[in-house]
Amino acid sequence: MLRASNIHFCIKNRAIIDQMNLELNPGEILAVLGPNGAGKSTFFKILSGEIACKQGTVHYNGKLVHHLQPKQLAAIRSVMPQHSQLNFPFSAEEVVRLGLISSSARSPEHLISELMEVTNTAHLKEKAFNHLSGGEKQRVHLARVLVQIWENKPFPRFLLLDEPTSSLDIAQQHAVLKILDRLKSRNIGILVILHELNLAIQYADKIALLKNGTLVKTGEVHAVMEKETLAHVFDHPIQLIKNPYTGGLIVSSSPEIMSTISSSKLSYYGNL
Repeated sequence: MLRASNIHFCIKNRAIIDQMNLELNPGEILAVLGPNGAGKSTFFKILSGEIACKQGTVHYNGKLVHHLQPKQLAAIRSVMPQHSQLNFPFSAEEVVRLGLISSSARSPEHLISELMEVTNTAHLKEKAFNHLSGGEKQRVHLARVLVQIWENKPFPRFLLLDEPTSSLDIAQQHAVLKILDRLKSRNIGILVILHELNLAIQYADKIALLKNGTLVKTGEVHAVMEKETLAHVFDHPIQLIKNPYTGGLIVSSSPEIMSTISSSKLSYYGNL
């Protein structure tokens, strides 16, 4: 289990993350949602071990993250940050190969080939990474982090991704999240930061809603995705519509409410 307990993180005496608790179990996808500035990426960096906090703890399988050696940590968690810079003239395949640096894969060449097929990047393997489009780069980086943990292991592992679908078209977004769904059967827990609420509803097992550095609500999708809660978190009126084909929910803004608000504003300014 990945467990964050009482995480508190400040910058210049301002709380960015305030007393946050979260658990991620192997075999589930936890989607972290919230508006810009909610603290999602900072919390992500704390969970991954990139930055430390003076208050609170992060445990991987019962061990403190900062007590693990880099190779030990690489064996149980893989991280895809929101932005990854590469200044060397690597090919796409060489970038994917970087995911094996701290790994002891049984068949590394087969693993690289398989993951580039899975992420639809095999046709890019000889191309210069820096010449790829934004979406192509994102899929190559996904292959890199997946190759690190793809092989079956007897112990729980974790994958952390910060907005992995941000540069992708709709087909590629669903393709990526279907890959994450496959990972659950490999004793892997996935934490993914998303902006698209409907993707979260469709693919996540649990959802955590953040606002102003606090955890507003967490739990199973149906318990968290309530229109009043979402409206509070995102400061925007929300409607939840039943999908006639799947029976699930579809998130939409509320045009009726927004229309009323806009009309009221127009009437107000017209009377000035």
